[in-house]
Amino acid sequence: MRSPTVELLGVFAGVFVLQQVAGLVGVGPAWFALAVPLARPWTLVTSVYAHASLSHLVANAVALVLVGLPLERFTTRARFHTFVLVTGAVAGLVEVVVGSLTGGAVAVVGASGAILALYGYVLAGNPLSGGLLARLDLSRRASILVLVLVALAVTVVTAGTGVALVAHFTGVVLGTVAGRLRLLRT
Repeated sequence: MRSPTVELLGVFAGVFVLQQVAGLVGVGPAWFALAVPLARPWTLVTSVYAHASLSHLVANAVALVLVGLPLERFTTRARFHTFVLVTGAVAGLVEVVVGSLTGGAVAVVGASGAILALYGYVLAGNPLSGGLLARLDLSRRASILVLVLVALAVTVVTAGTGVALVAHFTGVVLGTVAGRLRLLRT
């Protein structure tokens, strides 16, 4: 059985090489980065797999390996890849829309929103957290508050210069909801 995590690492590397070659022939990063207005709709996909630098790629690769290899054992390749693409695209889109609404036009690349969705999934979708949450008997409002607080905490921990914090927050929220619904389970 082929590992979707390893396949994804291969896609990251392949797109990064393509970005470097494209740069040599005058094709700029805008062809890979998601930005509004969405003049290049394919960037909803390419932005998830593209990276701003080699260090950005390595950081995302390490984070992916830590969560992807264990999680992939409980799902199918198709679900894993679809989850990464959809959560990454939605997280990136929320980042650029919020950025444009707050006056800071931004363009995003990278899989951190999707990777944090995988972490959110593991956080909420495992039997230990499920049992703990069931024992707490929280109201719907309190459950949402806990979700937001966890997402905020992860966002603060991953903060840094040039980091897509809204995408990180969105990824954790998407992953946590998906984990509670067990969307990746076969």
